Amino acid sequence: MTIIMILLAVVGGAMLSIQAAINGQLGSKVGVFKSAFLTFSIGALVTGLMILFFESGHSMTLLDVPKWQLLGAMFGVPYIVIMVLAVQHIGAAVSTVAVIFGQLTMSMLIDNFGWLGNDPIPFSISRLGAIICLGIALFFIYSGSKPKTAPANKSPRQTVVIE
Repeated sequence: MTIIMILLAVVGGAMLSIQAAINGQLGSKVGVFKSAFLTFSIGALVTGLMILFFESGHSMTLLDVPKWQLLGAMFGVPYIVIMVLAVQHIGAAVSTVAVIFGQLTMSMLIDNFGWLGNDPIPFSISRLGAIICLGIALFFIYSGSKPKTAPANKSPRQTVVIE
């Protein structure tokens, strides 16, 4: 079951990269907040249908849980807005690796201290190595994505739109 969950998480990560690339393009055409609004509107509709058809009953409702647990929903908005902006400026790969770097760092702090009701998982040298390796990967992906400068004797390309 652990392998299946890891594979599902990898698929989820791949889907987030696709979403970021699409939303970056959409955001550059219609605006960052309209792109984010579309993401959450369609997401709410799809999730609502999934609840209706697939969710089994639970002993608590959203009104019964500790109110701080409802704050998690608010963290998706800045993520989507940041990714729509970032992908436009630094590309999907750099944006995604930077997000994963932030996720990995914060998740290790959450694990280590047992924050937010999670069971503590102590920090270790191998976990530090993972953060360092991902930081190095971020550096190389960013370095490899810098646009090459055009030779000084060539004029920049101009795009002509014919209507």
